[in-house]
Amino acid sequence: TLSLHDALPISEPSGNMVLDMGGGASEAAVISLGGVVTFKSVRVAGNKVDESISKYVRRKHNLVIGETTAETIKIKIGSATASGKEETMEVTGRDSITGLPKQVHLSSNEVFEAMREPLGKIIQMLKTVMEEVPPELSSDIIDKGIVMTGGTALLKGLDRLITQETGVPAFVAEDPKRCVIKGIGIAIENLDIYSRSIKR
Repeated sequence: TLSLHDALPISEPSGNMVLDMGGGASEAAVISLGGVVTFKSVRVAGNKVDESISKYVRRKHNLVIGETTAETIKIKIGSATASGKEETMEVTGRDSITGLPKQVHLSSNEVFEAMREPLGKIIQMLKTVMEEVPPELSSDIIDKGIVMTGGTALLKGLDRLITQETGVPAFVAEDPKRCVIKGIGIAIENLDIYSRSIKR
């Protein structure tokens, strides 16, 4: 249903690929003729990226930070691809050894390194989905690209990373955080048309 809001021609005999990355899971699907051709899900998305940042900061800097701080780091200086222009951010937390308040300067390159593992799992899931796409739909996917939705889709450079790793263009949907909700609304209003796309 998330693809409905983005006006993808899901009822036509062509393939459309969607990657939804919410807070707790990432889901990829290829849709054609109003139905799901292939689908995969992995419990890795924004929360796991934040968790990886927290673990990295504790391991490298002996600094304990909360989920909100990790998310702020991701938003402010996080990038899914290595950047030639390094940014830094002052991060405050608790020293894991002394238990006292502590501040460190964290670089964007460090954040990039911290996020590699969870993002790699999302990429691997995408590749698995692509391997299961029928040959007659593969050219459609390459031509149309991958539509990215969900809050994690807004991570800087993630569209470029997916394009580099899969060879398929990826782009962020308009208003990615609300695509699923809007798509469900459209589906409910048009149940006779989209009933095949809705899990009962």
